[in-house]
Amino acid sequence: MQVNSFPRYDVTENTTGCCPRFNPEGWDNQHLHFKNKKFVRATTRSAMHVPWNMGRVFTRVQAHIEEAGAADPTTEIVLSHDISPWQSEHFFAVSKDVPDEEMTELSGDYFTRVFEGPYRKVKDFDHDMQVAARAAGTTPKDIFFFYTTCPKCAKAYGENYIIGVAQV
Repeated sequence: MQVNSFPRYDVTENTTGCCPRFNPEGWDNQHLHFKNKKFVRATTRSAMHVPWNMGRVFTRVQAHIEEAGAADPTTEIVLSHDISPWQSEHFFAVSKDVPDEEMTELSGDYFTRVFEGPYRKVKDFDHDMQVAARAAGTTPKDIFFFYTTCPKCAKAYGENYIIGVAQV
């Protein structure tokens, strides 16, 4: 198992000019190991789990990541989870520190599951991740989701892959 790496993320097919089409091959049932993996941490506001300022926050963070030269298109992974009905937390994988942003590191073992469906089903996907962790004999510490495309691109591609990532 490689440290601090993700499954292959092919960004070459991008007919929308926004999000590349996500190919889920190689993402299901993967085991990841992070050791001091660098991430930018950002939060967004929500109203009963519906994001309010996600576009503005993501645009700001992405601009700072690009300016710092900390981006790699094949590992532009954002792990997200709700910390309350009013706030979400997002971890942007980066290759080095990004000025003007909160830096953090993640360490530990994680496993992945691929889901396909509307964003409103994330509560069900979260439950499925908890069940899968327990079936494997572990208790999940944190469950994150990697939303592979924005809503407009998901509609354009006709599929909406969401990757569950559970720390165990």
